[in-house]
Amino acid sequence: MISFRDAAKFDQEAALVLLTEGQKDPRLKRTLERGDIFPVLEGKTLLVFVGLGKPDLSLTELRIQVRKALLSSYVRPVKNLELIPHAQKEEAIKAVIEGILIGTYVWDKYKSKPKDDKTIKNKHVTIVAAHQKVYDEAIAICEGVNLTRDLVNDNADTITAEYVEKIIKGLVKGKDQVALEILSQKELEKKGLNLHLAVNQASQKEPKLIIIRYSGGKKEDGYTAIIGKGMTFDTGGLNIKPTGSMETMKIDMSGAAAVCGILKNVLSLGLKQNILFVCGMAENAIGSKAYKPGDVITGYAGKSVEIGNTDAEGRLVLADAFAYVIKNYKPARMIDLATLTGACVVALGFDYSGLFSNNDKLAKALEQSSQDTDDRAWHMPLYPEIKEYIKSQIADLKNTSTVKGGGACTAAEFLNQFTNGTPWAHLDIAGTAYVDGTGRMYYGHGATGIGVRLLTHFLQHHSDGLGD
Repeated sequence: MISFRDAAKFDQEAALVLLTEGQKDPRLKRTLERGDIFPVLEGKTLLVFVGLGKPDLSLTELRIQVRKALLSSYVRPVKNLELIPHAQKEEAIKAVIEGILIGTYVWDKYKSKPKDDKTIKNKHVTIVAAHQKVYDEAIAICEGVNLTRDLVNDNADTITAEYVEKIIKGLVKGKDQVALEILSQKELEKKGLNLHLAVNQASQKEPKLIIIRYSGGKKEDGYTAIIGKGMTFDTGGLNIKPTGSMETMKIDMSGAAAVCGILKNVLSLGLKQNILFVCGMAENAIGSKAYKPGDVITGYAGKSVEIGNTDAEGRLVLADAFAYVIKNYKPARMIDLATLTGACVVALGFDYSGLFSNNDKLAKALEQSSQDTDDRAWHMPLYPEIKEYIKSQIADLKNTSTVKGGGACTAAEFLNQFTNGTPWAHLDIAGTAYVDGTGRMYYGHGATGIGVRLLTHFLQHHSDGLGD
């Protein structure tokens, strides 16, 4: 829980005091370097001084240092804490909020004895800053981020298409201006979403295409479609993933999980926009019913696809989702999120999502939102010649490239073939969606909730008129 007060009172169990170089406190008898955490006991209050380094430190660094301080042995057991920022700028306070709520997130659902992590979840932090509406919005957005992380971090056999449907229905229950369309197995078959069905056909779990229409804007305003890849587990299919590549494949629904987090944020903030939230849910399992390399499948758009590799499955589910949404909802623009390619990780590493687009205006707006939120994306190229790489000799398209290299680009171009001229952007979050280790930046182990802050900000500030 976070609350605000205009002035420091030092009346809590502890006070966290953030200081940059040159800032002084009479109770501190030493100079702090960047990353230093120094405790001083004053009466019954523990003062914990935190060195931030240079006065012009980045907001990323501020989030990192807030997280580090809150997870320190001095502060971890404290349940009621006063936090005194080094500056009162709005962006600095929002970064402090994110350092608290995103930085101290832990996933311990399956620990029999979660030890002291529970005290972080139950901590009450009073930030010394004048209360503003934008801070309440920042808190709400972090809650959407952490919902996404919960969904990604849980077991694949728990977070099924049916479970995601249940979560979405819970989010929209009692909300005005919301309509649901849910295509289950029979509806997908009836309507001809055969690419989607092929990916799921070896699974015992039912696939779903879940569409939430949120009509918060004017009737004449166009809809922005946010579409998430929702592979609840990806074995690779018959092109099975090796050991070392399969263990974390519950994260392959990070795009759909991000859609849920963004939906939660939009409902909490009451955005006056028209938005379609779309989750393409399936499981790429193995078995005698699995689709096969060499198969040719015709999807909802009427285009035939040669299967070059069954592990290039997410683009098939998204292709049918694109085609269905475009034909039946006619969005003004589309943005998809997908843990799509290992090639994007090779190209950009783990701190930037790949951004591809057929519309420069839309891409620039998303770049601006990525910079404003630290939910980072790097604009990658689509170019005419790359269309040749996904041509098939026996079908209209092939789901893998005919040349080596540029795998993130060819995957994006495959999706572009199903946009039908609709302004579109693709976020490849394969490298950014999950931290498999002890931590990265201000994230701990597990899901990061990437894309939620970026697209919530985009919907708040940049979506009007784009791509029309």
